Amino acid sequence: MSNFHEMGLPISLKQALDKNNLSLPTPIQAQAIPLALQGKDILGSAQTGTGKTLAFAIPLVAKLLDKSHTGSALVIVPTRELAGQVKREIEEKLLPKGSIFKLALLIGGTPIFEQIRQLSVNPKIIVGTPGRIIDHIKRKTLSVRDISTLVLDETDRMFDMGFGVQIEEIMKHLPKPRQTFMFSATLPNNIVKLAERYLNQPERISVDHDIVTFKKIKQEIIHVTESAKYDKLLTQLIEREGSVIIFVKTKQGADHLADKLRKDDYTALAIHGDLRQQKRERVINSFRRGRNQIMVATDVASRGLDIPHIQHVINYDIPQSQDDYTHRIGRTARAGAEGFALSFITPQDKKKLPALEENEGEPNFDCKAPFKGRANQGRIKVFKTRSSKPQIKENKFLKRSSTFKKRSKMLEKAY
Repeated sequence: MSNFHEMGLPISLKQALDKNNLSLPTPIQAQAIPLALQGKDILGSAQTGTGKTLAFAIPLVAKLLDKSHTGSALVIVPTRELAGQVKREIEEKLLPKGSIFKLALLIGGTPIFEQIRQLSVNPKIIVGTPGRIIDHIKRKTLSVRDISTLVLDETDRMFDMGFGVQIEEIMKHLPKPRQTFMFSATLPNNIVKLAERYLNQPERISVDHDIVTFKKIKQEIIHVTESAKYDKLLTQLIEREGSVIIFVKTKQGADHLADKLRKDDYTALAIHGDLRQQKRERVINSFRRGRNQIMVATDVASRGLDIPHIQHVINYDIPQSQDDYTHRIGRTARAGAEGFALSFITPQDKKKLPALEENEGEPNFDCKAPFKGRANQGRIKVFKTRSSKPQIKENKFLKRSSTFKKRSKMLEKAY
């Protein structure tokens, strides 16, 4: 299918897509949507940034727009942020203005009574995380007897986060005659077994890594000692303009780094799993609106965070896996923009990541991606020595001009 208009979608849905300038499907959408519209179950393998949300949301909405259809849809995702993003994409990109469709968002960290109110109006689409969905089922505030379409998104991530038991529990309550879409970045044995149990002769679709490339992301790594990492970060922040998301390993590390940056007069906020949902939303909204240049985050923000203006991703601490790396750097270069991804690599990191590949040579050289099997995701510039003096630029996010002068003097001494 070369465009959405050839897929036989309802007129109101096509109008909503046109309004959002969505005419050409991505590879995963071109494969998944026609099969889903035929009523097939789907087991899909696709990385972040492939348009996966619309790949299941478009046929889901098309099905619900059919007046002869009486069921509803349940979308299960691993994180609160991803749940919010899925709900927003459906509301903003697929539903016509003034639509009578009701949606419910069931996530932890928000008042359960507000969610009960949302469920009381019989929403056609329910998006939520496993724990809160189970809570509502046990409270009998959520009835899943009329669920005709089930979506499991980022299934591998849900298992990694320990939601396997909860997913199995939800499945027990769902009606068997239903259409099921299961999407996962990887397909380990536990995911395949789950699909065999709960999907009905699913169609297998995937997007090759050759297709899912990060051509518009300039990837760089810097070799640095742990003790010198923070000073190197400050140097990099002076050189970079625009919004920056910095990934760290732990919740305490996120708070600590954000505090240090604020003391150095950067407008930085931290986000991690220990924050209440209301606080997390305030942090994301402040960053989304450009009030803060920097957001320091754990991997809670590596999936489900869609902010088009993020220009830089910095891996202050290395990710735990190649998939985490992919999801992290996928936060930049959104909506066709260019982006930059920088990773700090310490001697200790090399021991933790034996798959780290590196070519010895000149101080500045290209090498394969830092995680094995990612050679197709662009080339990475490796900086082992100072090759040139960086251009010192005024940073509009710094609170005082004195800080800029202090940074400038620091760089003059360093070089």
